Amino acid sequence: MDFPAGWYDDPQHPTQQRYWDGTAWTDERRPREQPSPYQGQYGQPAQSPQQYGGQTAQHGQVYGGAQPQQPAQNRPVYGQPGPVQPQPAQYGQPAQYGQPTQQQGYPAYPQQQPGYGYPGQNRFTTPDGQPLSGWWRRVLARVIDSILIFFVSLPLTGYFWVRYLDVYTDNVERQMRSTTPPTFSEMLNSSMAAVAWTIPAAILTGLVMFGYEYLMLTKKGATIGKSAAGIAVRLRDVPGPAPKPAIARRAGVGLALTVLGTVPVLGSLLGILVLLNYLWPLWDDKKQALWDKVAGTNVVRT
Repeated sequence: MDFPAGWYDDPQHPTQQRYWDGTAWTDERRPREQPSPYQGQYGQPAQSPQQYGGQTAQHGQVYGGAQPQQPAQNRPVYGQPGPVQPQPAQYGQPAQYGQPTQQQGYPAYPQQQPGYGYPGQNRFTTPDGQPLSGWWRRVLARVIDSILIFFVSLPLTGYFWVRYLDVYTDNVERQMRSTTPPTFSEMLNSSMAAVAWTIPAAILTGLVMFGYEYLMLTKKGATIGKSAAGIAVRLRDVPGPAPKPAIARRAGVGLALTVLGTVPVLGSLLGILVLLNYLWPLWDDKKQALWDKVAGTNVVRT
C-alpha cells in the first residue's frame, strides 16, 4: 500500500514523528504533538481537527494531505507506516507496553498457595506461607543434638558403656586364644551378654533426649541443633512455638521408639520404623516425619 508523504508517528520512537516521503522513511524527525480526540493508534498518522475541503479530516488522513486510504486486509510490510494492532504477548516475545511479561505455561504474577512458594524459594510451606525445612537441615540438626545428648547423658550412662566395652573386649580375646572356632550358640551368648549393658544406656539417653527436646521446643521452638541449622518446630496451622501437649507427643514418639528398640528381636523390627520416621519427609507432601503427624507439627525455616 502507498501512503502519501507527510509526518507520521515514528514506529521506533512513539514519542516523536518521522517524515515519510511517499516511498520510504527519511531522517527528519520532530517531537510528537500532544494527543487529541482525533489521534489514531500507535503507528497511524497524526490527526487534526482542521477542515479539509470543507470536511473534517478523517481517521488516518494526514493534515493537509490526500483523502484517507481504505485499510488493507493484511498488515503493511515493514518499513511503511500503517496501523499497528496490539497483540497479546506470546511465548518468547515481549509483552504489550504496560503489561507484565508472560511466558507460556506460567502466570503473569506468581501466586503463593499452600505447598507452592514464590520462584526461587522453597515451594513447600505451611498454610500461612512459612517455608518448610529441607531434609538435610533436619539431618544436620539431629546429628548435632545426638552428639550433644551423648555427652550430656554420659555421667548417667558412662558406667553401662564401660561394662559393655569390657564384656565385648573379653569375648574377642577369648575367641582369639581359643584353638577351635566358637559355635553359634557361644557367639550368640557372648553378644547378648555385651548388648545387655547397652539397654539401660539407651533408655537413659532416650529420657535425657525427651527432657531436652521438651524444654527447648516449648521454650524456644528449637533445640541447639535446630537453631544451628536455621529451623524450628511449630504447629502446622499456628505460628510460634508449639504448645506443650504437642511437643510431649512428638518427643514421646521418639522416646517410645528408643525404649522399644532395646527389646531383643522387637528392636530389630522397630529399627525399620525408626528409619522410616527419619525418611518420611522425603516423600510426604507436608514434609512431616511420623512424629510430626502424631503431634500435628512442622519443621520450618526460621
